[in-house]
Amino acid sequence: MSSETPSIGRYGVFSGLAWQEAGVRAEAAAELEELGFGTIWLGNSGVEKAADIVGATSRIVVGTSIQSIWHHDAADTAERYAELEAAHPGRFLLGLGVSHPEATDVYQRPYGAMVAYLDALDRAPAPVPQGRRLLAALGPRMLGLARDRAAGALPYLVTAEQVAASREVLGEGPLLVPELGVVLETDPERARTLARGGLKLYLGLRNYVNNWLRGGFTEDDLAGGGSDRLIDALFAWGDEERIRARVEDFQAAGADQVALQAITVSGFDLPREEWRRLAEILR
Repeated sequence: MSSETPSIGRYGVFSGLAWQEAGVRAEAAAELEELGFGTIWLGNSGVEKAADIVGATSRIVVGTSIQSIWHHDAADTAERYAELEAAHPGRFLLGLGVSHPEATDVYQRPYGAMVAYLDALDRAPAPVPQGRRLLAALGPRMLGLARDRAAGALPYLVTAEQVAASREVLGEGPLLVPELGVVLETDPERARTLARGGLKLYLGLRNYVNNWLRGGFTEDDLAGGGSDRLIDALFAWGDEERIRARVEDFQAAGADQVALQAITVSGFDLPREEWRRLAEILR
């Protein structure tokens, strides 16, 4: 069983693909592979949801982004990982996170809990190798853990400046795969309205709020659905040139891959037309 981190390419897709009906998952995953994306990142998902997506494709890497450590037992995760790796070697990355105190009633001491979870993965009969797991890290302590005990970090809803700060903590070797929300809309008002729809949930989660405040934003920036300054820093919107430039900003800041999340009016339907357009923009 290989412990090497698979090659993931420069661009990935972050989506709710895992929560679609099985046939839809398989068809959409196959198209993402054909479009040339390097990785499918499954939002709020576990290993079991990734298995059939891996099975429906032939080469694209599939990762959880993220699997909550509170909702998935470490021993069971290691067993499922081993089964998936045996069936499809080198096709899966385990993205782990501590979620949010607002999302679970068992949330406690997140750093220590993540250390204990990684220890349990290491003690499993078939351990999950360090090179095949990443952490949803925002703050410096969790980023340090991602550097020392994982293959790298999966920060979500961050700015290019925060990507650069994360790279400084990680150093040159570990993977850094930030998510970037993309709105394929050139009208500023419509684009920012769509982005605010995608941001609404996260404005109530303290881990994100604290990270934005650390990044230089103010309470005023977080009010009213988010200031234009906050929206423009966290999302890419506009014409093809502007979106390509924002992705390149993340890469210049130290991202190995950018996980692109297409933001649309509907948060339930898969944004397949937007994925096609993104593939053309980044070709």
